[in-house]
Amino acid sequence: MTTEILISLLTLIVLEIVLGIDNIIFISILSDKLPVEKRKKARLVGLSLALVLRLILLAGISWIMKLDKTLMTISGIDFSGKDLILIAGGFFLLYKSNKEIFEKTEEGEHTNSAPVSKSFATIIGQILLLDLVFSIDSIITAVGLVDELWVMYAAVIVSISIMLAVAGAISSFISKHPSLKILALCFLMMIGVTLIAEGLDFHIPKQYIYFSMAFSFFVNMMQIRKTSK
Repeated sequence: MTTEILISLLTLIVLEIVLGIDNIIFISILSDKLPVEKRKKARLVGLSLALVLRLILLAGISWIMKLDKTLMTISGIDFSGKDLILIAGGFFLLYKSNKEIFEKTEEGEHTNSAPVSKSFATIIGQILLLDLVFSIDSIITAVGLVDELWVMYAAVIVSISIMLAVAGAISSFISKHPSLKILALCFLMMIGVTLIAEGLDFHIPKQYIYFSMAFSFFVNMMQIRKTSK
C-alpha cells in the first residue's frame, strides 16, 4: 500500500465518521422511543442497515454517479436526483426534529403520563429513510476523494464498525441529559437546513455548523459539570 493510498484511506475514514455523527444522533434519539430492552437492537440494526446501504450503493457506483446529472431546471436552478433526495431528507429531518422538540417541551409540560413506546418496525423504517439520505451523500463524497473502489469499501466498513462501537455510549450519554437531547435535535435541524440548501445548490460549509455545535456542546457540558457539583 502506497503512502498516498494510505493517507486517502485514513482521510476517508475520518470523514465518514464525522458525517456519520448525524446518523448516530438520529438513531440514538429514535431508539429512546423503544422499550429499554429493544434500544440496543435498534441501534445495531440501524447502523447495520447504513453499512449495507453504503456497500450496495458502492456496488452500483455507476448509478450513483448518474444522480449528479440534471433532471430538471426550475427558476434557473438545476435539480439532480441527488438534490431531490437531499431536499426530501432535509425536510424529513426538520419535521422529525421539530416534532421531537415539541414532544419533549410543550407536551412534556402538560402531561404526567409515561411516553408511548413506538413500534420497532416504525422506528427502523424512519432510520432506514435517513440512512438512505446520509449514505448517498457519503458515497458521492467518497467518490470525489478517491478513485480506488476497495479504499471506499474499506473506509465504509471501518467507519461503521467504529460507529457501532461508540453508538451505545453516545446514546446513553444523550439519554442521561435532557439538555443534550434538545441540543442534538437542534443540531439535526441545522443538518436538515444544510441538506435542503445543498439540494438547492447553495453550499453551506459544514465546518461552520460543526464548530458552532461543538462550542454549544462545550458550554452545555460546563453547565452540566457546574450543576453536578
